[in-house]
Formats: sequence, structure tokens, C-alpha cells
Amino acid sequence: MTPQRLGFFTRLVRTDPAQDAATVYRHALEQVELAERLGYDTAWVAQHHLDPAEGGLPSPLVFLAHAAARFPRIRLGTAIVTLALEDPIKLAEDAAVLDVLSGGRLELGVGAGGSRHAFELFEFGAADRQQVYADKLATVVAALRGAPLVGDRSLNPAAGQLSSRIWQATFSAAGAARAGRAGDGLLLSKSQPRDPAAPEATLWEIQNELVDAYLDALPTGVEPRIGASRGVFVADDADAARTLAEQGALRFLEQLGHNGGPDIANTVAEVLRDIYVGTPGAVAAQLAADSALRHATDFIVQVHPVDPGHEATLRSIELIATEVAPQLGWHAEERIHA
Repeated sequence: MTPQRLGFFTRLVRTDPAQDAATVYRHALEQVELAERLGYDTAWVAQHHLDPAEGGLPSPLVFLAHAAARFPRIRLGTAIVTLALEDPIKLAEDAAVLDVLSGGRLELGVGAGGSRHAFELFEFGAADRQQVYADKLATVVAALRGAPLVGDRSLNPAAGQLSSRIWQATFSAAGAARAGRAGDGLLLSKSQPRDPAAPEATLWEIQNELVDAYLDALPTGVEPRIGASRGVFVADDADAARTLAEQGALRFLEQLGHNGGPDIANTVAEVLRDIYVGTPGAVAAQLAADSALRHATDFIVQVHPVDPGHEATLRSIELIATEVAPQLGWHAEERIHA
């Protein structure tokens, strides 16, 4: 496994009810700042609505515009914008503006999913999510590629090459094939719903099917882009890491019960079965066994669902860049001095 790029992902989760949004955003920006300094290639953020314990950022492009002004090198990605809830032309416009401001550093990740309450908020509760997603994605792509929108008028500002930096997130082989046929990037999740017929399947066994479907559908001559997100929490002490992981898993289970979503886990053990937790050497060995990562062009780490707090997250970001990722073939010096 030699990932071309190392990414850091955050949901901007509020782990303490006393935290306000300003604190959550400041911490996230400090994490991105450290990631840039350590040579990470990309910083990714998620979009969530209403519930700060699920994720604290309803407007990811606004946040990334601020990050672009502060951090001159690191690429900036959405993982994901819930496309079914967006006006596709407005999204294309906002993404084009951000891409211009950032010097072409935007990676635009989109997906069909989202919590039940988010779809109710935007009055899409009864909608066919997949069909709405497909229709809006076609509109976004056409706009970014300069298709006429009204008369002979097209998107302003022009989106340049942004349409070649679209990523699609999915849990299914059919969704992976759709991304491949479009020549888009494929975003793999840190966890997967299990088939009741194969409850003990590993994360990579499930996702290798998605990777195969994506590569089979990819047009000839199009370079694959596969972003594999993984829950990774690295600490100096293994016991402390495990304790924090179990505490985070309990919070995550509470959120699943409150918000709904994919049937991913029902116990602490099921939450943590796809998460890599421990000291640098132990985590590197665990990741080396993850065969889906061998196909990844982008290895994307996140501390969710552990969410151990700001200082522990900063330390994990550092240990991944300095001790874990180099064992997997990624080296910061190539980025920092580029």
C-alpha cells in the first residue's frame, strides 16, 4: 500500500455540551493547521444539519473558504455535501467561487445520504433519495462543465477543471459503478452496514467489492481516484486509547438511536470493529492488513467515532503523519518542501 495522498477528515463534532460553535470551529481550524504543517495533502469536512453532536457544520463551503484564506497549501474537500438537500445550481456557483479563491484546491465530494431529520428539515422526507441525487448530480456536472443554463449564459465564474474533482460517496457496489462510469472519484466510508448473511465480514472484504465495481466501470484512460476513509485514533498509551475509544463508541450509539441512519452498529464492539485504535506500531500493523487500502489513491483519517477531545486529536494527527503513514509508504517531506 502506497497512498498517493494523506487526508484528514473532521465532522466538527461537539463532544462537550458546554462547547459553542466558535470553539468547535476554532479547534477544527487548529487541526487543519497542524495537518498542513505536517504535510497532509487534503483536509475534508462533513455536512450535517441541526444536531451539533452528530456534526457541527451545515455550510461546509463557507468554512472551507475561510480555511483557504488561512492555509495556502493543503487541498480542501467536502465529504460530503448531501446533494439531495441542495439547490444544484447554487452549489455549483458556490463551489466554483471557492475553487477560484483557493487556487483550484477544492475536492467536491457529494452523496445521497443524510440523517432523517435533515431530509425532514428540507421537506424531502418522502422523496426518492437516489433519484433526487442522480438528477441533481447531473445538473451540477453540466453546470460545472459550462453547459448553457439560461439562453446562452453559463456558470459564472467558470469552474475550470472542477468537474474532474467530483467524488461520489456510497455504501453499495451499484453506487461505486455509477461513480466509475462518470469518471468521478470514489469515497469509501470508515464503516459499512453488514449483510445479515455475512455479519463477520471485514470492512475491506465488503469494500473490495465496491472497488472492483468502480474499476470495472471506469472508462478507458481515466485514472482512478479512490478515497478510503478510516477511523484512526493513535495515542502514546494503548490502554488510554482504548478507554477513550469505548467512551466515544457509547456516544456514537446514542447518536445513532437519536438520529437514525444506516444500520451500522448496535453495540460498542460493533462500533469499534472497523476502527483502528492504539499505539503507532499497532495501528500501522492493523492498517497494513486492510486490503481495500491497497487500491486507495487517498488515505483519509478521522478520529470519529472516538472523538477523544481536541488535544488527543492533535496528538493523533501528529502520530499518524510522523509514525504511522511513513510505514505505509507516505512521506511528508515530499509535500512540505514541494
